Order: sequence, then C-alpha cells, then structure tokens
Amino acid sequence: MESLKIAFFCWESLYAERVGGLASAATNLAENIAKRHEVHFFTRGFIPDQTINNVSYHYCQPHGNSTVEYCDDMSYAMKEQFHRYDAEGAFDFLHFHDWHVIQALHHLQDRNTILTYHSTEFGRNGNQHGDWQEYRDVSGREWYGGFIAKRVTTVSATLKNEIMHLYNVPDWKCDVVANGVVPRQYRANIDPGEVKKSYGIHPYAPLILFVGRLAYQKGPDLFIDAVRNVCREHWDARVIVAGDGGMRHYLEEKAYGLPINFIGYIPDSEYVRLLNACNFVVIPSRNEPFGLVLLEAWSAEKAVVASDVGGLSENIDPFINGIKVEPDIQSLAWGMKNLINEPDAADVLGRRGRTKVDRMFQWEPIARNMVDTYSRIVA
Repeated sequence: MESLKIAFFCWESLYAERVGGLASAATNLAENIAKRHEVHFFTRGFIPDQTINNVSYHYCQPHGNSTVEYCDDMSYAMKEQFHRYDAEGAFDFLHFHDWHVIQALHHLQDRNTILTYHSTEFGRNGNQHGDWQEYRDVSGREWYGGFIAKRVTTVSATLKNEIMHLYNVPDWKCDVVANGVVPRQYRANIDPGEVKKSYGIHPYAPLILFVGRLAYQKGPDLFIDAVRNVCREHWDARVIVAGDGGMRHYLEEKAYGLPINFIGYIPDSEYVRLLNACNFVVIPSRNEPFGLVLLEAWSAEKAVVASDVGGLSENIDPFINGIKVEPDIQSLAWGMKNLINEPDAADVLGRRGRTKVDRMFQWEPIARNMVDTYSRIVA
C-alpha cells in the first residue's frame, strides 16, 4: 500500500494529558503506523505542538462544566485544528478513539472514518446500566459513533460482542484489533528485596500487586475481601495497591487491619520497580475489554491471577501463562493462595507469559492489521 495520510483523534496521549491505558494504546499504535505512513495526532494538552517518533502531535485546551461538555468542546477544537492540515482533503483516513471525540466524528462523518472502542460506559459501570444523565449522554455518543463511522474496531472479541449487543453495530462493520505492549519498557534488573524493604516489607515476604483505577469495574473491593481470606493462611503476605479513584476511602476503611499499602498514583519508573519486585499481579476486574496490565506483567515475566472476563479471558491460557478465576472473593483467594504456595510454578507462568507477548502482542504487526482495516472502508 502506498503511503497514507492518517489523522488520530484521542483525548489523551503519552506526552501531554494522560489518564489511563488509552494513552499508551493510541500513542504506540500511531507511532508504529507512522513508520510507513504520515500520522497526525489531535489531542489535548498545554504544550506546543511537537513531532515525536514521526507522529505530529497537535494540542488543544478545551473547557467545560462537565466531562461531556468538556469533550464536546475538545472535539470542536480538534475539528478546527484538523482543517488547518487538511488542504483539499489531504487525509486518507480519520481514526477516532472512544466516545470523547464523537462530536468531531459527527462533523467529519463524510470522510473515511474509523472508530475504535476501547471500552463502553456499560463496562466502565461494571456491567450495569445507569440511569443518571452522564451515563445516558456517554452511552448515546457511543451508539451514535458506531452508527456513523464507516468502520469500527474493538480491542477484543468480547468487546465486539458487547457493542454489537448494546449498540446494534453489525458484524460486517467491525474488526477486532488487539492492543500491544513494548515489553522492554517493563522489564528491569532490580533487587526485589531492596524494593520490598523500601516499603517496609521483609525481602522474603510474598508481595501481591494490584494496579489500576479504584473503581467498581476493576473489582478492588473483591480483591480486598480475597486478601483477607488469603491472610488467614499466609500471615506473611503483603499487598501494594497502586492507583487511585472514587472508591479509595471506602477501600482503605474496608482494608483496616490488613497488610495492604495504598500508594495512589505512581510514576512509570516506580511502577516498573514494583512490577519486577512483586511475586505476582492480581487483576480482579468485573469487566475488562482488554487489560493492558496483563501484558505489562507478562513483559516483566510475572504471573497473573486474573478474572475470567473480556480480553483477560481471551488472552490467558489457564495454568500455562496465568490463572483465570471468577470475579468473586473465594475464587480470587484460591488463585492467590495457589501462587503463594507454588512460587516456582508462578515463575514459570510469568516466563511463558513473556513468550506469548513476544509472539503475539508486538505493536508493529498490530499496526499493520489496523491499516488493513482502513483499506476495507474503500474496498
């Protein structure tokens, strides 16, 4: 395929405003596509436009009294910026990420458009419908985006089925293109004992790591109760919870008396230290469209105990490269005890996870798959 000119629209990136895994997924995808094509990335930030790894980043500074109003203002600003670089319709494909940029998609819907769903509001709400205004506004935008986009992609087959069910997106219109990871960014040669000691943990104590938003979707409440169960048999187990969110105060009260350290948001460098120092990672999500933490843990050759949902379920081969459990207290506790009791087996699972990352989740082939999806719009 000849060189294409492609526009990305995404409310976060790795180099300016960054909220969650979407920043990493969209940025790495753009930069790998840019190895063969011209890519412009429209996003938000309070810094001058810049070019990094062949991607031209264009920043806007939106305002709004609510998240929905803010994203609508951002979409309008992105659309205005886009027109400055679109002389005589120069862009071949316009790629939109999640509901935040749907208003921009609305204004540009006559072009060759692709919408990627990284999650849904239903999923972010823990597989529950909501009756408050923001839930209805966001869900409405998700439905409308799937209706007007020329092509749709999702990050897992489970998420594809979810949007087909929720929003009547037809099967022929939707492709699954998985996320990837840059494994070298998560493997570090550190002394696990020294890292543990810096948190007041004995070097030989089993360290369990949870990383993510403290929100109902991610199941931290299930995790806390499961840890209580584990500690009845393993008094020496220690837990670090990295991340923040609306449930933090409730969870801290719930965890009273347990060996759990809530450390809030941490920089990437500290995340890598903890990832390489822990004994295993737990991902207790109620809904997980893909689960980038899984790939990051595997990149560090760490075993995982993860809920048998969404992308986690699709990507983990049970007792080959991880342990899949039901998102409930007893099942999570069983999985954690299994890895504490069998540390050598946990090491094997982690190494096999890294092998799967190297074989299936490198960004360059994933980027080629995405460009193949673009071509189906005009096939």
